[in-house]
Amino acid sequence: MTWGASDAPLLIVGLAPGLKGANRTGRPFTGDASGDLLFESLFRLGLASKEDDETILLGCAITNAIACVPPQNRPIGEEVANCRGYLAAKLTFPRTVLVLGKVAHDSVLKAMGVRLTGYRFSHGAVTQIAGKKFVSSFHPSRYNVATKRINTEMMDAIIRECLKP
Repeated sequence: MTWGASDAPLLIVGLAPGLKGANRTGRPFTGDASGDLLFESLFRLGLASKEDDETILLGCAITNAIACVPPQNRPIGEEVANCRGYLAAKLTFPRTVLVLGKVAHDSVLKAMGVRLTGYRFSHGAVTQIAGKKFVSSFHPSRYNVATKRINTEMMDAIIRECLKP
C-alpha cells in the first residue's frame, strides 16, 4: 500500500502496516501511534494538510518495506524478501527517499540493488544512491518516542533535510 501521488518527489518508507491503523485504513502510519510524530512534522512543514477532516499529502508519498502486517509485529527475513519486488517498483519515481528505521533502510537498499556494506544505518545519514537522495531516520515508533530516541525537533530536521535540493 502506498499513499500519495505516484510521482511525488519524496517517498517516505516505513516498516510495515500497523495492525489497527494502516491495515484498516489502507494509508501507512494512519491510526497508529507511529504516525503521530511523523504527521505532526508533515503538517508543520507543509507536506500534509487537512481537508474535510481528511489528511492530504502534498509533495510526498508514504509506503512500507513490508506490504502486510507481520505476525507478532516482527517481520522475518522471508517476509522482507518476498516484498522486495513490490518495494522496488515504488522506488522508480522519487528523487528523495526517507527511510524510517533499520529494516526499511536495509530493505530499500536491497530493492535498489545496492550492497549494505557501504551504507550503514545511522540516524541523520544522507547520501546519494543511484541518482537519489537517501536519508535515514529512526522510526517514529511509540517506543522510540517514549525513550526519546527521536523527538519533534529531530523529525522536523530530517524532513527539512529531505526538502533540500
